[in-house]
Amino acid sequence: MSENGLMHVYFGDGKGKTTAALGLAIRAAGCGKKVVIVQFLKNWACGEHDSISQLPNITLFRGIPAGGKFIHEMSAEEVQETKASQDDGFKNALELIEIGQCDMLVLDEVIDAHRLEVLDDGMFKNLIFNKPSSLELVITGHNPGAFLLERADYVTEMVKHKHPYDEGTSARRGVEF
Repeated sequence: MSENGLMHVYFGDGKGKTTAALGLAIRAAGCGKKVVIVQFLKNWACGEHDSISQLPNITLFRGIPAGGKFIHEMSAEEVQETKASQDDGFKNALELIEIGQCDMLVLDEVIDAHRLEVLDDGMFKNLIFNKPSSLELVITGHNPGAFLLERADYVTEMVKHKHPYDEGTSARRGVEF
């Protein structure tokens, strides 16, 4: 991007964190920037995957949870398998940064992967505290640590006031995923 890459944090319980991050990714890609997206803890097919796959300068890595389960439902072995998957996607992104193939990095749901301890703490914090100056970094999740909020240039909290899920409406393909 430019010599002054900034850090964005989208967090909270409201809808729109991933949508905002992917909007930035599409904007950057449309301007010819090399974008890398790492999605953590998501095991379902999402509509954005089909769209992203048609854009030549966006690379997507996904850390798939073992057995498609939530962390609290996993055995110790499944947690370790999930951690390995999350770490692999993150390492792949770091390699692309190192060789100059990433102008913008989107770490979708990384806050949760880090909080649930299925992402290497040292590797994640090293990026946060030693981010290359030209890298635009976009982070999403629910409850960011103070170190993220302090380091970020943009902090946006998504607050839910009303959501159809609360009334029993399931997530809808093309809108929520």
